[in-house]
Amino acid sequence: MSNSAHPATRTRIKICGLTRSIDVQAAVQAGADALGFVFYPPSPRAVTAEQVAKLLESVPPFVQPVGLFVDVNEADLLDILKTVRIDLLQFHGNETPEQCAHLAALTGKRWIKAVQMKPDVDIQPIIESYRAVGASGILLDAWHPDLFGGTGHAFDWRRFPQFEQSPNIDSQCPLILAGGLTPDNVAEAIRQTRPFAVDVSGGVESAKGIKDSTLIQRFITAVQSAD
Repeated sequence: MSNSAHPATRTRIKICGLTRSIDVQAAVQAGADALGFVFYPPSPRAVTAEQVAKLLESVPPFVQPVGLFVDVNEADLLDILKTVRIDLLQFHGNETPEQCAHLAALTGKRWIKAVQMKPDVDIQPIIESYRAVGASGILLDAWHPDLFGGTGHAFDWRRFPQFEQSPNIDSQCPLILAGGLTPDNVAEAIRQTRPFAVDVSGGVESAKGIKDSTLIQRFITAVQSAD
C-alpha cells in the first residue's frame, strides 16, 4: 500500500540536479514526472534562473519543474521566480515549518520539505509538523553532517514510515524516497517502502551534474517494473 494519503497507482519519478538541455530531454523522453533544478550555489549541480529558463523552453506540459532551495532568503527566491517558471518549491535546508509556510504564501507555490533521516530520529512528528502548515509532500533523504542531499548514500529503508502504521491515515503526507537510489536498487527500494515518488540525482550521473541517458532510462524502467 502506498504511504500517501492519496495512494498512487504508480510511483512518480523525479530526476534532480539537471544542468544540461540534453539531460532534460533525456529525462522527459524516458518518462520522468518531474525535473529538479538546484538553486544552491555551493552545489556542484547548481544552476541559475537564467539557465533553467532556457532549459525549460523545450519541456512539454504535464512535466513539472521543481526548484530545490537551501535556506534561501525571500529576496533571492522572488528574484528567481521572476525569471523562471517553477511549479513546486523543494526546501532542502534547515527551514522550519513556519519558514516554509511563509515562503510558500509569499510566492503562491506548492512545496515539499526534505528531511534527513538522522540516526534515531522520530520522523513521524517531523512529518506532521510540516504537513500541518501545508506541505504537499515530505522527501526522506539520507543524513550527512555537512551535505544537504546529493550524498550518494542510502538510509536504512526499514526506517521508512509505513502507511498502515499511522492511526490517522488522513494526516499522512505523500512520502518521497531519496538517497543513494540507482537503476540497480530502486526496484527493491520501492518494494520495501512503497513511496509516493522516488527522487534521484547522482544515481543516474556519469559525473556530478552530468546525467547519463542510459542510466536515466534504466532507472525509470526499474521503477515501472516495481509498480
